[in-house]
Amino acid sequence: GGAKVSDKVSMLENIMNRVEFLMIGGGMAATFLKAKSFEIGLSLSETDRLDTASGLMEKATRNGVRLLLPVDVVVADEISAEAKGKTVSVDSISPDQRIVDIGKKTIEYFSQELEKCQTVFWNGPMGVHEIDQFADGTRAMAKLLSGLEATTIIGGGSTAEVVTTMELAHKMSFVSTGGGASLRFLSSQTLPGVEALLDKESVAAGKLKELS
Repeated sequence: GGAKVSDKVSMLENIMNRVEFLMIGGGMAATFLKAKSFEIGLSLSETDRLDTASGLMEKATRNGVRLLLPVDVVVADEISAEAKGKTVSVDSISPDQRIVDIGKKTIEYFSQELEKCQTVFWNGPMGVHEIDQFADGTRAMAKLLSGLEATTIIGGGSTAEVVTTMELAHKMSFVSTGGGASLRFLSSQTLPGVEALLDKESVAAGKLKELS
């Protein structure tokens, strides 16, 4: 979930041959839907990343990975506390509407797949969770994950905030507020803080060897 595909490209490419399926929700789902020629109205999307999204979907197919996108979404005329949302199929989004959450059928669809999992990594909300009426998808995912007999890793400030606010953090295997660090780690990139500690350990080991 979350807003941008660009934030997660390296991670998605790196884990593509290590997972059975990927679920895409949140604002980034709009970019994937647009790449598949769906009308997304005024939804947040990265038009310069459409080729990237298409490439990721093609790579998933080649690797035998199921890439799951929303089948229905909640849309609204504006993003505000006063706005009223309605659920529509992804092929029925009007040009003047914005995607603000995943719909009930998508929640069901995602839930059925997640119940089969032994390990789940979740980064990014399913919609504009800061606004109460657009938080159902995010809350449903949090509640479902908290009840799974699986290893559940929550990475990222927004996602960690959701499970903490819902008092579900203790039911997850691990919760990290380090969203960027989580994505960097899963992209097989080095973590500066960890590297510094490893360097220090290596130096210390060298000095001990000299003394002995």
